[in-house]
Amino acid sequence: MNHISRKRRCLKGSSNEFILCALIIFVTFMIDTTAFAAPITFNNALPVAKGEGIFRIQTKYIRSTYDPGPLDRELNVWALPVVGVYGITEKIAVFGIVPVLDKKLDVDTPKGRKTRSTSGLGDITVLARFIIWKKDGPGRTLRIAPFFGLEVPTGEDKKRDSLGRLPQTLQLGSGSWDPELGIVITRQTLDWQIDASASYKFNNEANKFEFGDAARLDLSYQHRILPRKLEFGVPAFVYAVLENSLTWQDNNKVDGVDDRNSGGSSWFLTPGIQYVTKRFVAEAAVQLPVVQDLNGEALENDFTAILSFRVNF
Repeated sequence: MNHISRKRRCLKGSSNEFILCALIIFVTFMIDTTAFAAPITFNNALPVAKGEGIFRIQTKYIRSTYDPGPLDRELNVWALPVVGVYGITEKIAVFGIVPVLDKKLDVDTPKGRKTRSTSGLGDITVLARFIIWKKDGPGRTLRIAPFFGLEVPTGEDKKRDSLGRLPQTLQLGSGSWDPELGIVITRQTLDWQIDASASYKFNNEANKFEFGDAARLDLSYQHRILPRKLEFGVPAFVYAVLENSLTWQDNNKVDGVDDRNSGGSSWFLTPGIQYVTKRFVAEAAVQLPVVQDLNGEALENDFTAILSFRVNF
């Protein structure tokens, strides 16, 4: 039922029916037209309606300096993932994720301290999400949606410098076609939203190198802190965000042999804040490691800082 037909029915009812219908109209209007809060650290739960789109651009600064090995490695990465989403139908949405990367690795070598770096376009990911079940009510919705994706080898994967070929982890791309599948569950009300996602990525071999398969579990909770009460004409909202991420990656393989200094499990907490208007969202967060159980001399993450801007159109 559209907004006009709802208004006509309200005008014909009693005063109590009018109040109830007015509330339903307000709630439906809010759900249909407002750019609600959404997860910051994972894209597959971004809300999008049929015929509408989302453009999100993030800036991420990733710093990793704890090196249990003798090379005293320091890795600094600037990532600019540009995300486009479009709702094909009420149940099907397609995603495109285009990363621009700048990587710099400082490392001890027999010739002294050296800096190895690379920058440019990374591997693009395309993804489709299908809502297979939903339950809507006044001011709330519950949705379950599996998704399927493919990482396309668009990034350079054979770059060299004065020391020779860059390590594969420092390259812009993997050189392989890597499928991914998962599922996301969203519970949304006018006051808060919870998104849970589970995914698995199958990494394949290229250049005699294979990144280990990766699995992750994500949980995001967004709670409206301003305004405390919803009123007509409120132009913007502020949400507090807290996200959990559990990640696991298998050992990388070099020429078919496991690299014992790669892979492992990590748990990250990400507090953040979102400023939400009808058509755009500005957000900031910092991802902090709680536990990092990595294999061998794998380099550990210090933190990831995130700034993001999202537009609904």
